[in-house]
Amino acid sequence: MSDIESTDNLFFERAGMDLGRIESIVSDSLNGADDGELFLEYCQSEGLSFDDGRLKSASFDTTQGFGLRSVSGEATGYAHASELSEAAISRAGKTVRAVRTGQVGMSDVTPRTTNANLYTDTNPLGEFDFAAKVKLLEDMNDYARSMDDSVAQFSASISGEWQAVQVLRADGERRDDIRPLVRVNVSIVCADGDRMEAGSHGTGGRTGYAAYIEPDAWQAQINEAFRQAQVNLNSVPAPAGAMDVVLGPGWPGILLHEAIGHGLEGDFNRKKTSAFAGLMGERIAAPGVTVVDDGTITDRRGSLSIDDEGTPTSKTVLIEDGILTGYMQDRLNARLMGVSPTGNGRRESFAHAPMPRMTNTYMLSGDHDPEEILGSVRNGLYAVNFGGGQVDITSGKFVFSASEAYLIEDGKIGAPVKGATIIGNGPDVLTRVKMIGNDMKLDPGVGTCGKDGQGVPVGVGQPTLMVENLTIGGTAA
Repeated sequence: MSDIESTDNLFFERAGMDLGRIESIVSDSLNGADDGELFLEYCQSEGLSFDDGRLKSASFDTTQGFGLRSVSGEATGYAHASELSEAAISRAGKTVRAVRTGQVGMSDVTPRTTNANLYTDTNPLGEFDFAAKVKLLEDMNDYARSMDDSVAQFSASISGEWQAVQVLRADGERRDDIRPLVRVNVSIVCADGDRMEAGSHGTGGRTGYAAYIEPDAWQAQINEAFRQAQVNLNSVPAPAGAMDVVLGPGWPGILLHEAIGHGLEGDFNRKKTSAFAGLMGERIAAPGVTVVDDGTITDRRGSLSIDDEGTPTSKTVLIEDGILTGYMQDRLNARLMGVSPTGNGRRESFAHAPMPRMTNTYMLSGDHDPEEILGSVRNGLYAVNFGGGQVDITSGKFVFSASEAYLIEDGKIGAPVKGATIIGNGPDVLTRVKMIGNDMKLDPGVGTCGKDGQGVPVGVGQPTLMVENLTIGGTAA
């Protein structure tokens, strides 16, 4: 759309629905329930990928639909459809009315919105035309291949999304949000004789393309991907064993997100399946460790004006100076635990029910200079970037692969290593933090979190950290 319509135009006038009648259907459908809402969504998205010297794929999609949820006690009735009509919503209402236990009592009314809308009506899909996007990818390819004779392969992709949502609740509250989202990714494979190594980089956020498609911006991404590939070409097999590990700032916060963040979501703690269950108010981390989840940071990938239940997002302190102070809550789990929702009720789309999810989760800075931290380690590992990983929420055990890491020898960065994995336990690793840098940084805007089959955009971050005596899985003979 060239002129952005209001969400009322999208969901009522355009669809031929009467707001008053829809509100009446929602009220009747949720009468006697403890909680619930009607979630309306309209989303336009596009994706272009370039590989092997040509445009590989292009997709353009428009989706719309609703999800109607009724909650009674722990029981949830959920019905959804891609048809936006009074008849479809009425049919959904008959389905969700079957869930009626009402054992806990109606939720508190939705908190009043106190934070401003984070985003303008900018629709990234209309900022420049298809030909210009293809030309951008071609220019990126030409630049990458001109960098060095070692560049053997290059691929790039750009994607954009414009999502409008509206939430109608039985208490009469009605909230809406406009959510742009863009992402740019590049990948380079460099060759040295028979050896080939890859490097990649990406960036994005809840804004238009403009900040990412200026030549200085995308050339910096390609330069970074090329640097990583060259580092990997010179890497040696990673050692194995217990050693001190220095984690770099920014994206390494993904380890914090996976190993610790999920364990601080309300549902796992209410059900006592989290390693952190029952530890509120107790020390779970070293002094100086403060972790927050903040969905209010403008333009960040994990930020929202409201969550997908209509609750304003917030800055929630999870761990303060090593003490567990809070969990991330949606409305259902907050009600059952007797606390307030924190604006962390999120869903992948109208076809999914909300659950407690992270937004932007990060550790605050300490007072150590990063050079001081590196200089304190005699023999260890410096992990700058991470790839995939796995975590067990109940035990807290995790395994993460480092996509860029270096030996630390006598307090100095040594040779790059390949094949390093970090093995540990989330609750335990927090107690092993010995030094916290003064350089907290958020990731470049590439995170997607999976939980129960749903993926949502998130952000992570942290300062440089020194963690004592972690187990490293390596590939050295």
